[in-house]
Amino acid sequence: MANIRPFQCLRPNDEIANKFAALPYDVYNREEARLEVMNNPQSFLKIDRAETTLAADVDIYSDEVYAQAKKLFDEAVSDKTLFLDKDRSFYIYELTMDNRTQTGIVATASIDDYLANVIKKHENTRQDKQLDRIKHVDSLSAQTGPIFLAYRSNDIINREVNRAKKECPIYSFTSDDKIRHQVWKISNKESVRIIENEFAKIDSIYIADGHHRAASAVSVGLKRREENPSYNGDEKFNFFLSVLFPDEELMILDYNRVVRDLNGLSSDEFLQKIEEQGFIISPCESAKRPDKKGTFGMYLDNKWYILTAKDSIKSSDVVDGLDVSILQNNILGPILNITDPKTDKRIDFVGGIRGIKELERKCSKDFCLAFLMYPTSINELFMVADANKLMPPKSTWFEPKLRSGLFIHKI
Repeated sequence: MANIRPFQCLRPNDEIANKFAALPYDVYNREEARLEVMNNPQSFLKIDRAETTLAADVDIYSDEVYAQAKKLFDEAVSDKTLFLDKDRSFYIYELTMDNRTQTGIVATASIDDYLANVIKKHENTRQDKQLDRIKHVDSLSAQTGPIFLAYRSNDIINREVNRAKKECPIYSFTSDDKIRHQVWKISNKESVRIIENEFAKIDSIYIADGHHRAASAVSVGLKRREENPSYNGDEKFNFFLSVLFPDEELMILDYNRVVRDLNGLSSDEFLQKIEEQGFIISPCESAKRPDKKGTFGMYLDNKWYILTAKDSIKSSDVVDGLDVSILQNNILGPILNITDPKTDKRIDFVGGIRGIKELERKCSKDFCLAFLMYPTSINELFMVADANKLMPPKSTWFEPKLRSGLFIHKI
């Protein structure tokens, strides 16, 4: 039974929202983040990545960075860049990219649901990344980047969302990456009650994206519980900022792989070993996206191929049956000796939003081999999480990305 609640939202005034809203902190490397803030000094990214406003040699995990984030955050509140809504509300967040729209409900989710696996995970988190966001949330005493959650579509919730969208949006703008963002507020008590009650009937909600942010928010919540032993469970730190999307509106893009070398093999030897592992190799005149599960695009020596996995290497297991697992278990591991793709420097990952040309570009420079994946489905994600298992690294790429700074939950 999911405990999803409305909240008092700290948010940017509508005159600055389009400049203030920022892509998630972790889509940028340090130099990219600095350039983004330099080009748009109003961006929330300067709070999310406060090292961008300090000397270039400052350790990005130093206490100075988190103190700077707190200072900049407080300034945004005091100069009225941000204001606090008076009522506890849900918000509707609609994103449109390439004429495809997905609409989610902005709310707060329970850390107890996370701990009890009502909110289900599908990937591990790294301690260093988690610690960074713990310090950021704790320093600001606010959650600023929403967790991307998914649930099986509910007709009654859909009805309330559609009803709210008939009103004028509180935000409506198109970001520099051509994505349209629209936001509506649901403060009507009856609508709020209906949405809250319907989520209470849902027994499984899934983290689609934002595992580190979720784990960090929960860690801070548990820390605040220790600091406040008389807590009753209703305090704001018991909940974390989320946007919940119905599964039918979500699309996962391919998350592709590039490899630096063939592990000492010639191209002909490598192709022969792929066949021996259980793949049919079909040359292509040009790049061709895989059109079904069990097929892979491969780029080698400026040539494209389609690899088709034979039944002998497919699996009914929810993890081993994933295409990313078939590739890892039959090519990357046994042939190329990439046994831990999380740490091996010989492999890199390219989100599908970057396109096929990015794979070819990388193979013209530092890499020699690319794999173009058939996207993992949202249903596969659900099945893995329901089985309490984990996906291999870099299995899913969601677009469009939720903006940070549009909705802030003070704890």
